[in-house]
Amino acid sequence: MINKDVPRIIPSSAHSISASAVSDNAINIIDQLKRAGYQAYLVGGCVRDLLLARIPKDFDLATDARPEEIKSMFRACRLIGRRFRLAHVRIGGEVIEIATFRAAPLPDDELDREQVHITDHGQVLRDNVYGTHQDDVLRRDFGINALYYDPQEQTVIDYVDGMSDLRDRMIRTIGDPLERFREDPVRMLRAVRFAAKLDFNIAPNAESAITEAASLLHHVPPARMLDEVTKLFHSGCALKTYKMLRSHSLFRYLFPFTEQCIDDMSPNLPAMALANTDARIQSGKPVIPAFLFACLLWDPVRADKDKLQDTGMDPRRAWSIATTDAIRDQAQHVAIPKRLAIVVKEIWALQSRLERRTPRSINMTLQHRRFRAAYDFLFLRTKANEIDPKIVDWWTRIQEADQREREAMIRALKSTRRGRGRKRKRRAA
Repeated sequence: MINKDVPRIIPSSAHSISASAVSDNAINIIDQLKRAGYQAYLVGGCVRDLLLARIPKDFDLATDARPEEIKSMFRACRLIGRRFRLAHVRIGGEVIEIATFRAAPLPDDELDREQVHITDHGQVLRDNVYGTHQDDVLRRDFGINALYYDPQEQTVIDYVDGMSDLRDRMIRTIGDPLERFREDPVRMLRAVRFAAKLDFNIAPNAESAITEAASLLHHVPPARMLDEVTKLFHSGCALKTYKMLRSHSLFRYLFPFTEQCIDDMSPNLPAMALANTDARIQSGKPVIPAFLFACLLWDPVRADKDKLQDTGMDPRRAWSIATTDAIRDQAQHVAIPKRLAIVVKEIWALQSRLERRTPRSINMTLQHRRFRAAYDFLFLRTKANEIDPKIVDWWTRIQEADQREREAMIRALKSTRRGRGRKRKRRAA
C-alpha cells in the first residue's frame, strides 16, 4: 500500500542494517549535504541488499539538492546523463551516485523537452522534473527499491510497504505495472533480473503486464540494451535469468536470431555458456561480454553459413559473410561495439584452427591472445556434441605439457598426418 504523506519510519531496533556495513564515503557525503541544509538518504539497491544481509555492489544516494548544487559542493564530481541527470562523486576508488528527487511529468501543455521527453508509446526518454522526497518515491520502479535509509538516524523510511515486499520475497511495481513498463520497458528486464538474483517472485499483475508490454523492448536503444544484457548475464545467476527471460517471452527481443535456433530437446549451447559464466563468477574468475556474444550468436552464424554454402558459395566466403551479417543484425537489438565484435570474430576464427590442429600452427595458436577464450568455447561445443572430445582433450594436454612434451605431441601429430597421406595415395593408385 502506498502512503505518500505518512511514511513508515523503522528504527534501528526493527531492521537489520548495521551502520558499519555502510560505505564511509557515502555517509560523509550525506553528512556534508545535510550540513548544507539539504535532505539526503541512501536509496535503492544498496538499502535492499543491506536489509537482505547482502553486500551492496555500490551505494546510491537521493537528495533534494539539484545536480549543479551537488557539483558546486564536491570537487571530484561530474554530471552525467541526459535521460536522468545524475551526479557522480569520486572519493578514492569509490564512485557514489547521487540523484535529485524527481516528480511525475508535468501535463502535456507544460512539458519542456529539456526536462521531459515522452514518446508516442509512453516511453520516458528524459525525466528531469525535480520534486520532493515524497514525489521521488513514486518515480521508482519496485517496492523493494524504494526504501530510504538515514545513516544519521539509522532509520529506514518506507512509503510503499517495501518492507513487506522484502518479507514476502515479491517484485511489485509501484503503481500500475503496464503504465510503469510503458514508461520504461527495461523495467521488465529488471524485474526478471531481481527475481533471479534474489530468488523472489514477480507479482501476478506485473507478470501479466510483461506479457502485454514485451514488444515495447523494440523501442529501447540498442546501446542501453547492451548495458542491461551485461547486468542480466554477469550477475552470477545467468542461467536462471535466461530461463526466466524465455519463460516470459523476453529473450526473443534481446537475441531474436538465437531464439529461432534454440532446440530445447538437445544440448543447448547458450544455456551451457551461461552456466559456465555463473561458475566462473562464483569462483572469482573473469568474464567478458564478447565470450557471451560468441556463444549466443554461434548457432545463427552456422545456420547462415550453411544456407550460403547450399547456394554454391565458397565456404570461406560464406563464413565471412555469415559472421559479419550476424553481428550487424544482432546490433539492431543489442549493441555490439567494435571492440567486442573484434573479439567475437577472433574467438570464432580460432575454432577452425583448433579443430584442424595443423602442426606448424600449433605454437602460434597457443600464443594467440584469444586462445584461452577460444579453447573454453571449443570445450562448450564439445559438450554440445559438435566436436570430437578427443580434440579438446588434446588441447587440454598440450597446455599442461612442458616444452619437451609439447614438441613430442606435435611430432606425433605430424606422423599421424603423414600416415594418413600415404594411405590416401595407396588407395588412389
